[in-house]
Amino acid sequence: MAAELILDARNATGESPVWNAQEQALYWVDIPARRLHRWSPQDLSATSWEAPEMLACIACYGDGSWLAGMESGLFRIQPQHNGTLATELLSSVQHATETMRFNDGRCDRQGRFWAGTMLMDMSKAATVGSVYRYSAGQTEQLTAQLTDMIVPNGLGFSPDGKIMYLSDSHPSVQKIWAFDYDTDTGTPHNRRLFVDMTQYPGRPDGAAVDADGCYWICGNDEGQIHRFTPAGKLDRSLAVPVKKPAMCAFGGANLDTLYVTSIRPGGDISDQPLAGGVFALQPGVQGLEEPLFKG
Repeated sequence: MAAELILDARNATGESPVWNAQEQALYWVDIPARRLHRWSPQDLSATSWEAPEMLACIACYGDGSWLAGMESGLFRIQPQHNGTLATELLSSVQHATETMRFNDGRCDRQGRFWAGTMLMDMSKAATVGSVYRYSAGQTEQLTAQLTDMIVPNGLGFSPDGKIMYLSDSHPSVQKIWAFDYDTDTGTPHNRRLFVDMTQYPGRPDGAAVDADGCYWICGNDEGQIHRFTPAGKLDRSLAVPVKKPAMCAFGGANLDTLYVTSIRPGGDISDQPLAGGVFALQPGVQGLEEPLFKG
């Protein structure tokens, strides 16, 4: 269960790891650095590309391009040979106030993209965050599906797609909710408390769902990855050698490796020199292949 450092990436905010099954490679972003990263376990190569805005969450199209939640909206991005990302605006967003950006996001099992927004200054604890749904061919401005959040996070879907998970990772909230999810319309309803993370080490951050339907959540600030059963019972906790694991994702040839990105905070990090790195764990269970965006 020991965490293995696969790349000393030193990401300021490493987020949104996605295993690209076609390439057998891991992708993720560093939000403030405005970079998309790729790592290949075959040759241990690492590549990155720079975006014109901060990008926070990604989903794969399956043709080498990506859907990305950035500052001003959702974009289709394409890595270029010169180290940049070609961008095409798909749908803009009217934020509730200035200095907001997208945060956590992923596709549902049907290939619709879900992503939340947040105020960049978390210290204000402003409930201006919203969660949006985007479907292929949608050209109008995004419409919020869920509102009144501070830092929406932890999006995930059960293996059959009928349960949607969502958290608010702000220190004043630290709750994870479950919703019944209409897979035909992409509509969540019957919101209820799934886990109160104030009872466990770490704030809820990014998440993944495994083939058993269990929900894995990063315990930010406490260096933990927790696995909860579909009933919301803590099943196990795994440690990483950094305080701020940000998001986890299953990958590898058999989808049995849990990759974890992390945050490298400012100030003294002598007690966690690997902060901002990307780690791999062998949790003994298999994950699910991340759905492609149905574009």
